[in-house]
Amino acid sequence: MTFQAIKTAVMKFVEDEDGLTIVEYAVAGGLITAAVAAMFVSLGGEVNTRITQLCTAVKGAAC
Repeated sequence: MTFQAIKTAVMKFVEDEDGLTIVEYAVAGGLITAAVAAMFVSLGGEVNTRITQLCTAVKGAAC
C-alpha cells in the first residue's frame, strides 16, 4: 500500500459515523447494565428483609 492509500483509508475511517454510533450504543448498554446490577445489589437486602417479615407474619409456614 502506498502512503496515499493508507491516508485515504484512515480518513475514511475517521469520517465514518456509523462506527461511532455502534460504540455509543455499546457504552449506553454497558451503563444500563451496570445501573440494573447496582439496583439489584442495593435492593437485595431490602427484599430479603421483607420476605423474612412475611415468613414471620405467617408463623414460618411459608419458610
